[in-house]
Amino acid sequence: MTAPAQSNPPARPWVSSHAATAQANKLVILTTPGGKRYLITLRAGQTFYTNLGHYRHDDLIGLPLGTTVHSQLGHPVLLLEPSLSDLITRIKRNTQIIYPKDAAYLVHKLSLRSGDQVIEAGTGSGGLTIALAWAVAPAGRVYTYEVRADNYQIARTNLERVGLLDNVTMYQQSVTDGFRQQGADAVFLDVRAPSHFLDQVRAALRPGGFFAALIPTTNQVSELLAALERKSFADIAVEELLLRRYKAVPDRLRPDDSMVGHTGFLVSARPITDPDDPGRWLSEERKRFAARKEFEAKVEAEEARRNAERGDDDGRPRRLPLP
Repeated sequence: MTAPAQSNPPARPWVSSHAATAQANKLVILTTPGGKRYLITLRAGQTFYTNLGHYRHDDLIGLPLGTTVHSQLGHPVLLLEPSLSDLITRIKRNTQIIYPKDAAYLVHKLSLRSGDQVIEAGTGSGGLTIALAWAVAPAGRVYTYEVRADNYQIARTNLERVGLLDNVTMYQQSVTDGFRQQGADAVFLDVRAPSHFLDQVRAALRPGGFFAALIPTTNQVSELLAALERKSFADIAVEELLLRRYKAVPDRLRPDDSMVGHTGFLVSARPITDPDDPGRWLSEERKRFAARKEFEAKVEAEEARRNAERGDDDGRPRRLPLP
């Protein structure tokens, strides 16, 4: 299916890092004393309504960022520039989004920088797509593939809202038949069975490029690891990220009472070319395990041979003569 024509989006609506004031048609965060955060686009003549009262956009436009403002009921909020975490977690969702802790580490593992070309399979609601586009902007590009039409439309709306659609090319199609790109710097899979798509990944990646996948269960990780070995990937790693927050009380610093537990296993690898022995590039732990399994197989084979030699024709072992 041909990718839809990309319209020219408006200027990026997040506040520039050089901006000191809230600006019309830009995104801002309103934070309450209780910790609720509202991501809104400031537009002249509009009003933002909450249970704390309403806040007129015209009263916010032009104020210095970091200013405390009040509703008509007298309830304060803090006017701030949105962070990347705000953009990821406060989008419209049709699927579970990737947590910021995982998204930030994925950008690190994929070694992304401005100008890179990165492919994503499984756009979902576009949370990770935002992080990828943020990392490769302004000169790079994200090519993202999504099968479901509803996810595609929601992700497109989210990307347009945060001003990153001009750095993303979207496809509503499966990657079973491969990606349209070649020589990409990185490929990320967020699909049900990533082990089934490694040939497509190798065809799209540049030599020595970066591959990663986020997987929820251990059996899927095992399947992917075995497939990566068969397809000559190296530098293979499996990691899980746990983020523990603390109560920011100077005189009583302690962890929060609850925390987000398991969100997924991050598997990363690099495609290599070694026609003689690609297994030499596996980890030392993997090679030691393979050597141990090979030794155990030899021992079992030798025991079976000796049992066969000692057995009668009926298969029962006979008593060896005493010396």
